[in-house]
Amino acid sequence: MMTRVFQSGNSQAVRIPFDFRLDVDTVEILRGENDDIILRPIKPKADLEFLALFDDFDESFISALEDRDIAPPQERESL
Repeated sequence: MMTRVFQSGNSQAVRIPFDFRLDVDTVEILRGENDDIILRPIKPKADLEFLALFDDFDESFISALEDRDIAPPQERESL
């Protein structure tokens, strides 16, 4: 798909078609192989802060959570 490149103030800008719309306010821009330009969405800071809470858990803790026995739902009489 082709799109337009245009000037926005002193910066060059690219019109992103609807099918490629991003659901974030910030992107990281990288230069890839063959001078490709790559836009990578940046998650909102709150998401990153939440994920950082799990950084201190070691593998044994994660394995214990994954391997624990989960009790089946209890059978109860109808009301």
